[in-house]
This record gives sequence, C-alpha cells and structure tokens, in this order.
Amino acid sequence: MKNIFILLLALCTTVSFAQEEKVLKQDKTFKLNKVTNLIDAVYYHDNGKVSQTGSFTADGKLQGEWLSFDEKGNKTITAYYDNGKKTGKWIHVINGVIKEVNYSKNVASL
Repeated sequence: MKNIFILLLALCTTVSFAQEEKVLKQDKTFKLNKVTNLIDAVYYHDNGKVSQTGSFTADGKLQGEWLSFDEKGNKTITAYYDNGKKTGKWIHVINGVIKEVNYSKNVASL
C-alpha cells in the first residue's frame, strides 16, 4: 500500500511540474513603457517566433501600431488602433498578395 501511495505521489508531482513548466513558458510578455505610458505586448507562436506586437492603454484598449507575423516570422498584418478603435490604413499580406483596408471611425472601406 505504501508503494502505491509513493507511486501516485510521484506521478502527481510529475504532472504538476509539467503543468508548471508550461505556465513558465509564457506565450506572451507585457511591459510598461514609461515613455508612452502604454503596456507593450509581445505574443509568441508555439515555436517561439513572435506572433504579434503592439500596445495597450492602462484600461486595456489597443493603441497604436500592431503587427502580426506567421509562424515563420513573416509579417502578415500591419494594423492601427486609437483607444481601442480600428483606424488608418491596415495592410494584410495573404499568400504573398498585399491587400489594403482603410478604417475611419472603426469602419472599413476598401
């Protein structure tokens, strides 16, 4: 009985460490930019390459330029936000084809 208990304890500990390791390998980082007073964010793909970069306001709204990348590191989207609303010219690269979308007051026009 004691051996079964030790085996179960070891198994639970191994599972706990595996889950903890996954949490430690974060897929995002946040850092306060003291110059802009925005929170700079970087998100990562499972392979470690950057997925997205951009900034948030203190109340969590997207702000400024956001970039998206595919798993190979190629830029796929350049987007702009103003206080959480889509704005300006967004550039999408889809299968090597560039598509531009203009946003005014959070509404797209081609």
